[in-house]
Amino acid sequence: MRYVGIESVEPGQFLGKTIYSGNGTVLLSAGVQLTVYMISTLNRIGVTMLYIQDPLYADVETEDILSEATKQGLIQEMSDAFEAVRSGKEWNTQLIGASVDHLLEDVMDNKELLVQLTDVRTADNAQYVHAMNVCLLSTVMGVNMGLNYQQVKELATGALLHDIGKNGMREGDELFPDSKSHHTWRGFEKLKNKREFGLMIAHVALQHHERVDGLGIPRGLTGDEIHLYAKIVAAADAYDRMIHPLKPSGRRLMPHEACEQMMAMSEKQLDHGVLVQFTRMVSIYPNGTAVRLSNKETGLVVRQHRGLPGRPVVRIVRGEAGHLDIKELDLAQETTVFIEAVLA
Repeated sequence: MRYVGIESVEPGQFLGKTIYSGNGTVLLSAGVQLTVYMISTLNRIGVTMLYIQDPLYADVETEDILSEATKQGLIQEMSDAFEAVRSGKEWNTQLIGASVDHLLEDVMDNKELLVQLTDVRTADNAQYVHAMNVCLLSTVMGVNMGLNYQQVKELATGALLHDIGKNGMREGDELFPDSKSHHTWRGFEKLKNKREFGLMIAHVALQHHERVDGLGIPRGLTGDEIHLYAKIVAAADAYDRMIHPLKPSGRRLMPHEACEQMMAMSEKQLDHGVLVQFTRMVSIYPNGTAVRLSNKETGLVVRQHRGLPGRPVVRIVRGEAGHLDIKELDLAQETTVFIEAVLA
């Protein structure tokens, strides 16, 4: 598979990864042959990047930590919960808990994989995919930091629901961050009354926009005043928002650019210890990404090394059909060669 911009997709190509709608149902299944109408529709609903199948890279997998069933369940349960909040109805915390359990099982089964956030976003599903990604990133960090199972489950639940306070908001509610109308306070109020959840889950919603230098919102907490769960979720939230901006007009950073920007936030906006763990578990050059190397060759990232996210294996294809020269450079071994640029 190759990861490409929507503008590079041509009719007749085959979709590499399933695209989900906002309620968790399948919008387009992996393997479907794309038509002009499908490509136009994907562009119209906000899709900017997607995976396509390519015979030269048929063996390249995204190595997702989460199964398709887990992803579909998470998106569906988040859609149902958020819609209930918007309409003022009760929502089922047990179903949310069950979805988190499935996520934890997948994470524990795939602890050796780097996190690659590869799910295709639409305007309809973006809020739920964001929640799922923040949950996944936070969970993997929590496991790597040695939290016990109950702590990781609390962290994962808080991460999944960190933005629940945004639902049902009125225009202007976010203008005064220190007011109880801000989504951090709203989320705290909605979660603290759920007896099935611990109070720390509610504090994730309240504190995930705090900064370690005290310039965050809504209460201006500093350092150890901020709970570890909230520090972890803040890093996950910042990263996912950088690679998938909230506003269509926002600049979309590539994963390696986002990691560089996050490290510049160390001990200002984000906790240094959390960032160290983050950089060890996220793939900054996801499989299927086209890159240019320092030796001026171009290729596609095909495999990852745990613990060396900046040194993947790159496949280089030269020549024309029938006369192809294919080689792979393992950047963990070729220590004088570096990734110079990511190609759109």
